[in-house]
Amino acid sequence: MGSLSIWHWLIVLVIVMLIFGTKKLRNIGADLGGAVRGFKDGMREGTADKATEPATPQVTGKTVEGEVRGKTEHKA
Repeated sequence: MGSLSIWHWLIVLVIVMLIFGTKKLRNIGADLGGAVRGFKDGMREGTADKATEPATPQVTGKTVEGEVRGKTEHKA
């Protein structure tokens, strides 16, 4: 009773198709596929950019000194 058979999944599929319609489901599938494709392309570009860029040292621990003189704006 814990697992669902193929008949359960077919009934769920028919109900989803009746609620949303095939055109809307097709559009959702196309949008999802485009998003996945765009994500994969972005990942490929990110790794290609890292491979072509020379290693640059990163500056860490930079401190900016300053002094606060007063508030310029007062909110009521």
